Amino acid sequence: MASEAIADKKIGKDKKKESRFIQTFRRLVKNKLALFGLIVILIQLLMAVSAPAIVGYDPLEQNLSETELSVGSEGHWLGTDNYGRDVWSRLVFGARLSLIVGVTSVVIGLIGGIALGLLAGYYKKLDGLIMRFVDLLFAFPGILLAMLIIAMLGTSLVNVVIAISIWSIPGCARIVRGSVLSVKKQEYVLAMKSLGASDRRIILKHILPNCTAPIIVFATMRMATSILSTSALSFLGLGAQPPTPEWGAMIAAGQDFMWSAPHMTIVPGIAIMLVVFAFNVVGDGLRDALDPNMNVDN
Repeated sequence: MASEAIADKKIGKDKKKESRFIQTFRRLVKNKLALFGLIVILIQLLMAVSAPAIVGYDPLEQNLSETELSVGSEGHWLGTDNYGRDVWSRLVFGARLSLIVGVTSVVIGLIGGIALGLLAGYYKKLDGLIMRFVDLLFAFPGILLAMLIIAMLGTSLVNVVIAISIWSIPGCARIVRGSVLSVKKQEYVLAMKSLGASDRRIILKHILPNCTAPIIVFATMRMATSILSTSALSFLGLGAQPPTPEWGAMIAAGQDFMWSAPHMTIVPGIAIMLVVFAFNVVGDGLRDALDPNMNVDN
């Protein structure tokens, strides 16, 4: 009987967790902009995963007999660049590159930001020291901080990831710290302390899980910033180097051909705009969907 009761209790918890996920998803998809953003992100994921299968040309292969073909040309529906490379192929492989850099930099930034935020919020003695370090990073404009880091490390996509990761840490740390300061005052945390639970257990098992909502929203919106920053740095020549198919680098290469082949700049520009917009609206939608005060039926 006891084992059955425990099993029923476990099933009830699983259903409760599932219902929360379903409720959050229902709230999210009711937001039309967020739904549009999800579709755009899904398309980017499919492009990144199936890039070799959905393109007909090597993104690095040059064909000087077919340079600057316009959009809608036979065999090149998005045209070609000044070296005769297929723009669609480069756009698809650029989606893969942007996603890899974005996810990697955000994950690394989250690891550092969560660690600093947890320590600052839980340990009062470390709060002042950590937050002054965070304020120091905030003192630099984000793109200038990234440019400074790349200037010291050198121009490469790996260094772009490192720069954007460091840039992501202070924002995440401040958000996590604020959540920890609120959660650690809850009765269940105080009860765990009175029972002699270790700080590590309290932080990892009870505080961190209750800080996931703002972290998820931050990570989603940070993806937009990371992709935009990667493109900006590549446009300035500090990120992906030619002939790497990266959206910012494609815009930089096409700016000298705005009158003869405007699609070289417009196509990757539209791709950046759509993806950044998609992550931003999904982040806004998640922020609303994860709000416990919202009614699912609204």
